[in-house]
Amino acid sequence: MTALDAIDLDIGRGEFLSLLGPSGCGKTTLLRIIAGLSEPSSGARHLAVDRGNHGAHAAGRIGFVFQDPTLMPWSTVEGNVLLPLRLAGHLGAAERERAAAELRAVGLAGFERVYPRQLSGGMRMRVSIARAMVTDPDLLLLDEPFAALDEITRMTLNDDLLRLWASRRATVVFVTHSVFESVYLSSRIAVMSARPGRIATDLVVNLPQPRDRGLRTTPAYAATCAAVSAHLGRAMAAGVS
Repeated sequence: MTALDAIDLDIGRGEFLSLLGPSGCGKTTLLRIIAGLSEPSSGARHLAVDRGNHGAHAAGRIGFVFQDPTLMPWSTVEGNVLLPLRLAGHLGAAERERAAAELRAVGLAGFERVYPRQLSGGMRMRVSIARAMVTDPDLLLLDEPFAALDEITRMTLNDDLLRLWASRRATVVFVTHSVFESVYLSSRIAVMSARPGRIATDLVVNLPQPRDRGLRTTPAYAATCAAVSAHLGRAMAAGVS
């Protein structure tokens, strides 16, 4: 069965792009192709980082945050964050300080020696984000990382993610089912149709930056959510027909 069809998607450096669509439309498959974890049966994936005015391009570092935090239960918080650096053969004082800095950035300073079983779901996801950021990725991919969390924790982590994006300006591709989350987080939203997944609509989110929770109560936010929801509804109806 075909998961994706005729996907044509360019993602600019520093963008925060959300992939929004119904369950089973191929969002995760597309994210895995972008990451290089899956190969497309046709077409091509090209990942490049602009290196100034000389036109040179180089493969960028990639961080991936899964829907489940996928932490090693036998390792401490610090050990989990250090994993990508350990696998790369780089593990010393500088790397430990980098891990500590990432844990501070996600609000987990002081939890370095704690084990995953001692953490809440939101805290485990913070560890997963810190692990993805410890390599200073050019591209950060997140596959519905907050879907299983309660609404208060989810909103807090939305704000934390926006703060990290603003400070690092990595390119972010974020998979979600939530219209409200996609509008709040994104500079751009790609609305996908039902399987086989296509990019039904590509929308720029013209809301002010930086964003805070006050935005969620504004008429502009409500109007943007309504417009995105209408596009999603049309995309789903077209897939059914």
